[in-house]
Amino acid sequence: SPYFIYANKVLFDKDKSKIIAFRNKNTTSYVIPYYVTSIGYGAFYDCKSLRSIVIPDGVTSIGDSAFNGCESLNSVVIPDGITCIGDGAFFFCKSLISIVIPDSVTRIGNGAFDYCESLSNIVIPDSVTSIGDWVFSACSSLTNIAIPGSVTSIGDYAFSSCRSLSDIVIPDSVTSIGANAFEYCFSLTGIVIPDGVTSIGDMAFCGCSSLKYIFIPKSVICLNGNPFVKWDGKLECLSPNFIYEDDVLFNKDKSKIIAFRNQAIRSYIIPDSVTSIGDWAFLGCRSLADIVIPDGVTSIGERAFTFCNFPTDLKQELISRFGEKIFWVFF
Repeated sequence: SPYFIYANKVLFDKDKSKIIAFRNKNTTSYVIPYYVTSIGYGAFYDCKSLRSIVIPDGVTSIGDSAFNGCESLNSVVIPDGITCIGDGAFFFCKSLISIVIPDSVTRIGNGAFDYCESLSNIVIPDSVTSIGDWVFSACSSLTNIAIPGSVTSIGDYAFSSCRSLSDIVIPDSVTSIGANAFEYCFSLTGIVIPDGVTSIGDMAFCGCSSLKYIFIPKSVICLNGNPFVKWDGKLECLSPNFIYEDDVLFNKDKSKIIAFRNQAIRSYIIPDSVTSIGDWAFLGCRSLADIVIPDGVTSIGERAFTFCNFPTDLKQELISRFGEKIFWVFF
């Protein structure tokens, strides 16, 4: 085809400004030619032997999955001209140790560094305004990270399973924390949610076993699901939009149970004001063997009672009223 050029096992577009496919799977290093301005979708996909890459200053974008599966890649310099790092661009680059993102970058795609398990150091510039979904998920060597004051949102699963992450500062600019954002950050010992945050996603702090305290600031108006699943630290609620009493988190009029956090209680009578019970609300309350649910309760969310120690007759009664979804097992 006259619309493409194939040379030295590299497929370019016709003017050689874009790398479409790098097919030399055995090479360990490569210098991208100076005339290239973009790296296409999956261009270096699964180049498992590639250890280092030099990207010239003329490149302005790194496409989705560009270096996906380059498991030996340990050295890469992103030049100042880059404005966008695509979704999954460095997914499963498990040997990548550190990376500096230049000030020119305004967007880091979803899952861009997902499963970069050796990544221990990364610098995010002030030009970035959001941390997308899965961006640093499973970066298990990452110990700390500075989120710049330009960032307004932290996406779903953004730091999920960052098992070594012990310290993170969320700037005042952030207004939303996504679902599962810090899930299974086992080493995280402290986090301050700033007053500007208005929403916190479902399971945001699930399994953060080293985290001792969480304060819900006054600014929070929305808790999507139960952000505190499988977390037993001390919770304090400063927001007037919720009520936290006797280890139970309700919405402001006590019509909904969001999180039941008393892990030792054996029986519980749900207040008459409650009309709904949210997803995951009682999940993991293994001591809970009896519960009284008033007739006014019309809906119970998924996995609300998973791993509760109810006798068979009570469990069947609740299933007949609210369906099997309230006991679904997910892990």
